[in-house]
Parts: sequence; C-alpha cells; structure tokens
Amino acid sequence: MSDVQQSELWIGGQHLPPSSGKYFDDLNPIDDSLYSRVAEGTAADMDKAVLAAHEAFLANKHLLARDREVWFMNAASLVERDFKEYVDILIDEVGSPLGKAEFEVAYCISALRAAAGVPRSLRGDVIPSDNPGVYSMAIREPVGVVAAISPFNVPLLKVSKQGAMPLACGNATVLMPSEFSAQVSIRFAQTLHEAGVPAGLFNVVTGNPFEIGDVLTTHKLVNSITFCGSPRVGTHVAELAAKGLKPITLELGGKSPLIVLDDADLDEAVQAAAMGTFFFQGQACMASSRIYLQRGIAEEFTDKFVAAATQAGMGDLRSMETFVGPIISERQRERVRRHIDDAKGKGAKLLVGGEWEGNRCQPTIFSGVTEEMTVCRDETFGPVTSLYVFDSVDEAMERANDTDYGLSFSIYTRDIDTALDMAHRAESGAVHINRPTIQDEPCPPFGGQGLSGSGREGTEADLDILTEWKWITIRMGKQG
Repeated sequence: MSDVQQSELWIGGQHLPPSSGKYFDDLNPIDDSLYSRVAEGTAADMDKAVLAAHEAFLANKHLLARDREVWFMNAASLVERDFKEYVDILIDEVGSPLGKAEFEVAYCISALRAAAGVPRSLRGDVIPSDNPGVYSMAIREPVGVVAAISPFNVPLLKVSKQGAMPLACGNATVLMPSEFSAQVSIRFAQTLHEAGVPAGLFNVVTGNPFEIGDVLTTHKLVNSITFCGSPRVGTHVAELAAKGLKPITLELGGKSPLIVLDDADLDEAVQAAAMGTFFFQGQACMASSRIYLQRGIAEEFTDKFVAAATQAGMGDLRSMETFVGPIISERQRERVRRHIDDAKGKGAKLLVGGEWEGNRCQPTIFSGVTEEMTVCRDETFGPVTSLYVFDSVDEAMERANDTDYGLSFSIYTRDIDTALDMAHRAESGAVHINRPTIQDEPCPPFGGQGLSGSGREGTEADLDILTEWKWITIRMGKQG
C-alpha cells in the first residue's frame, strides 16, 4: 500500500485533501489491481473549487491575449517533455494500448497549440446601425466559470479540450473527471500550473459523480457546462442546465454506421472497420458498431474482416502489436456480456469472438442481428459490431439513418459523386468518406445529434458556450 500513489483535490493551484478525509480505489483495469487512491471530494469541496474559480476569473479576466497564448505553448512543450509519463498513466489507469495512448498524448499537444491561437481570434464585429450618427459594435466576452465533466475513455483528449478552451476564452474551469481516470486529470492540472496558468483558473474535484455532479452543474456561480458521457447522465445534466438557463455542450454516445459499397477498396474498408470497431476495445463513442455491406462484396468483406478480428493483438499493452486492451470496469464488462449473450440467445450468428481473456473481450462480430436484440440499437461500448447486407444505396441510407444516435458516419466507395450525395443525406454530426468513423481533431466542429448530444466542440464552435455577445452603441457627435 505504501507504494500506491495517492492524489488530492486540485483547488486554487494546490493539492488539498478532501473534507471527507476519504479516498477511493482507482483500479488498473488489466487485472483490477490497485493503481492509486483518489480523494473523495464532497459538496463542500466542490463549492470551494467553484468559489476559487470565480475569484480567479475576476482577478485575471483582463489579461491580454499574449498572456494567455503563452500558457498553452508552454503547456504543449511540457506535455512533450513528459510524453512517456502521460502514456504510462493512460496505459495503467484506463487500460489504453500503447498506440491509443500515444495518439491521445499527441492529440493533447495539438489541442494545446490550437488553443494558443484562440485568444487573438476572439474578435467582434462592427454593425451598420439604422440610426444616424450611431457607432454599433458587438464584442465577445468570457462567460465566467465553466463546469467541465469528462469521460474515462479519452480522458486526456477531453480534458485538453475542456481545460484549455475555456481558459483561452478568458474563463475559469472546474473539472469533474470520471472516477476511472482521475490521475491523468490531476497530472494535466499540474502541467497547466507549471505552464503559468494562474492559481484558481483550473480546478479538479474528484469523487463520486452521483454525489457531487449536481453540486457543480447547479452552482449559482457556474455559467456554462461542457459534458462528455452517457446519454442517460447527459440528459439529466441538460435538464439541470435548462432550469438554470445555462448554455451546455453535450457529447454523448453513438451507434455509428460504416457503409461499404461494391466499388470500394475492400482492404482499406476492412482496415477501417477493424480500427473503427476495435480501437481501445470499442470504448469509443464513434465506434463502427453497425457495418452495412452491399451484397456484391459482402461475403469477401466478411471473410477478410473476420480474419482481421482474429489477428487483433491482445498482448502486452506496452507493445505496438497490441490493439485490444481490457474493458474499464466490472459494470461495463457486464454490459458487454449482456449484449453478446442477448444476441446469441435470440439467434444472431456469432462469426468470431464473444469470449473473454481475463478482463478483455475478444473482438466480436455478429450477423443476423434483428430489432429485438439489444445490440441492434443500444451502444455496447465494447469490441462488438454487427454486419448487415443491403442492395441499393437508398436502402443503406434508410437503415443507417434509422437510429436514435447521430455522431459519426463512414462511407467507402470510389464514386465521389455518390459519396457526397450520401454525405448530405446522412443524419450525423460528421461524415467521413473513405476514412474510419473514429476521427477527431481540435479545430473542426465536433458533436452529434439525437442521443449523441447537442452543440459542438472545437476551437471556433466552442465559442458558442464559452463566450457571450455584448452589443455596444456610441452616439457620435451632436444630434441635430
């Protein structure tokens, strides 16, 4: 026990013990061994963090763009310096295979550099007035304290967005990370502090989200909310935000389709399906959990895809040969088991996988999935997908759009005219042509519709909830 790391809360630029005096276990999902002990924050701790953020916002709101941009350039360099340390946390705390962990740290560096350009882009507008002699303009101002709630699956990716962008816009942030990814969030807070971010502008309160989450989102000093998590919890947070008239961005789940037409490059499509389905063992909101195959290539694609699934590495997480790691928690493992058993029990054909190796689920592919099966419409959040055969493009689009989600959409074809037509018809926040469903970058507007959420993340799209417009008019000279 003496060798196990213990983390405190991060409030006002320093580590503080929780007022409860309690700590909870943060387990390594590869074998459920104890990875760290994490401070169990209380409502009082959350209130303290929001007050610290509010005071820091008032003290620093008039800093110049050049002051803010240097924080993120410094932070990007620090993450580069500590690249391996961040990779190790992502492997040991959330079960990331090496390739996924390195991708996420590299993304964090890019997101920080993208945020560095935001302070100078917060421009307003001069608006022609209907009144003579009146100078009319609109400016963007920061909203104040931003509540950020992040998930376990890409904790560094999300905290680099949810942490940097509010600060770039002149706000302060209180982050409540997933209880399964506390250490990487605390480490990121230390990086921002070392990079020069003033004390109190970025705070992290760990704990049971069902006990302290509502305290954060309903706090009278919280003016905006950015949330990433499940549709069930996101709906609850949205209801609280509506009651407080607080702007909110919701990035929720997905049931993303990948469509392969007869003229597609099959090898590329198979590679995309494997990446889109099994990346981080399917614990991705953009996972390709529904794959639609045009009849002419369905059999060949299926054979190649099944072969790819059997070859997905499940070894040492620190090996680049490993692609599939452990499912994060017993609760989530049970969800994956339930989806697989339900499909098998109701007559779906199991093409490959479906078995467990410790806490890892083998890459699993079904065919013959029907509406009464849970896996047909619900998000599994594991390395599980279903294959469906179609004849016409119209049929494929109708079936792909028949979902409560709408986050990512992938199309494989050599016919760009057909692809663009399908892209316009896709009911999804993003469409990727001849690319996997899993795509993310710091700048484009990222988000979905339906149960996939509302609002968009990105260096420009984030301005919708991180700043507010103010209209200013000036009477010029004397009026006749």
